Amino acid sequence: MPHLSITWRSECLMRDTRAEMYLPEGMKNTREGMRTLILLHGYTGSAGNWVNEELVNKYNFAIICPNGENGFWLNGLCTGHRFQDMLGGELISFLRATFGLAMRKEDTFIMGMSMGGFGALHTALAYPDKIGTAACLSSALIWYDIAHMAPGTDNGIANYEYYRECFGDLDALDTSFNNPEVQIRDLLQKGTPLPRLYLCCGTEDFLIEPNRRFIRFLQENKVEHSYFEGTGIHDMVYWNNAVEKLVPEMFGTNG
Repeated sequence: MPHLSITWRSECLMRDTRAEMYLPEGMKNTREGMRTLILLHGYTGSAGNWVNEELVNKYNFAIICPNGENGFWLNGLCTGHRFQDMLGGELISFLRATFGLAMRKEDTFIMGMSMGGFGALHTALAYPDKIGTAACLSSALIWYDIAHMAPGTDNGIANYEYYRECFGDLDALDTSFNNPEVQIRDLLQKGTPLPRLYLCCGTEDFLIEPNRRFIRFLQENKVEHSYFEGTGIHDMVYWNNAVEKLVPEMFGTNG
């Protein structure tokens, strides 16, 4: 399977950044351009994530794995930490202009695990005109936990200063656009069509309760979505199984 390692200059990050690209064997572009999956890594991860060659070739889609460091795929407070703008703005424009990939929102998919699951959800809601489908695996829906976090505290994963850099004022998270619930309410009020949403989480995952809470929010607001649970913890075993179920649902049988 063709694999390209790409470096380009990001004005949002004010430095060069890297992405890994994977293409199906004997790829068949449509007139509009090839369907493309933007695959987001989790906390402490980096570009170059899950790639299932069999699924990529069967359903004829490209994969691009950008590098979001530990920035939660959000626009941080510090200069050079505009990960949201890099992902939803620069990267998609770069793919379309340079490679002719993901030319329409219907052909632009985003998926992530853990921190990347949050990033997939938030980015799709921030750019509903560019991204048609988001798949969120064991998403780190941590705004429920870190809202109103006290300075100087730590939740065992990261400290207050880290979360404030990524999410901004933690006392304002209930009304911040860094909160996907706020994003969804805004889109619904405006009558903007939402991306297709696919979510899943393992029943033994430490993130299962915030995922269930968010699903209740979607149900209460009558937001169309697909959600499933299954036996599993926060690891690649569960995510690999989930991907094998989700990709056929997302990409269908017409490769």
